[in-house]
Amino acid sequence: MSSKSSRREFLRSSATVVGVAVALGCASSTGTVSTSAAPTAKLTKGIVWGMLPERLSYEDRFKLAADAGFEVVEGYTNEDQADAERLKAAADKAGIRITSVMNQAHWPYPLSSDDPAVVEKSMEGMRTSLRNAKLWGADAVLLVPAVIDEKTPYGAAYERSQKQIRELIPLAEELGVVITVEEVWNKFLLSPLEFARYVDDFNSPWVQAYFDVGNVVIFGYPQDWIRTLGKRIKKVHLKDFKVTSEGFSPFNAEFVNLGDGDINWPEVKKALDEIGYEGTVIAELDEGGLDYLTDVSKRIDRLLF
Repeated sequence: MSSKSSRREFLRSSATVVGVAVALGCASSTGTVSTSAAPTAKLTKGIVWGMLPERLSYEDRFKLAADAGFEVVEGYTNEDQADAERLKAAADKAGIRITSVMNQAHWPYPLSSDDPAVVEKSMEGMRTSLRNAKLWGADAVLLVPAVIDEKTPYGAAYERSQKQIRELIPLAEELGVVITVEEVWNKFLLSPLEFARYVDDFNSPWVQAYFDVGNVVIFGYPQDWIRTLGKRIKKVHLKDFKVTSEGFSPFNAEFVNLGDGDINWPEVKKALDEIGYEGTVIAELDEGGLDYLTDVSKRIDRLLF
């Protein structure tokens, strides 16, 4: 879990927000939207592992999640088999299900790299994540499919990442775990239409979308992405943004607690209901204690339930 901070610091760093937010909207999926879907679909409320205080034991962290009102936790890649088994035992004891695994290798070792050694490290990270998911009873692994930089052309990133993901599909199918690509600030998959096409290219139930409500708000509207991606959405992350001055841009927006920002949550809920989404909604915010986490849990109830 040593790379836990890499993703969280990336999301929390205002400097990074300025530098990469032009790519803010990356991995979800399209899908045929049925506006006749029954309203108020069943949602399962969760929390990412990094929101639980690291100073606590595994058992106490899972108990804290349960006490705060969460049903599931999203874990992080764990390369230590014995430690991964301890994590599973602690979750079972607390009555908490590990619903998904956030892969930890895709930022330092992107699948889109032109260096075979880097790509292999990324692939090994995904293989470990998929096996973690099987052990923990999770049904999905979150993957940031590519990272665009000055040395990585967009088209090459598209082709390279898809080639490697296709090589992972047989293992995903064998283990019964879905690879879910997410839209993140990686200058890749910049619209819901492209995200949908990216997922559809695989023509496989083992590659779906992980949609993050907060990651698209600088140049899009999450309800639009949800309706476009439709049934391709396997998992949902929850974050919120607040405009700090006139006009919405990466230079004047900041992460805030759920409901304190400018996301139109009633429209988000309406869109989720329209597509019949019945999966997990997982908060990805700051670490905190019982009072803070209970407040986050109540905010999700108020906004989406």
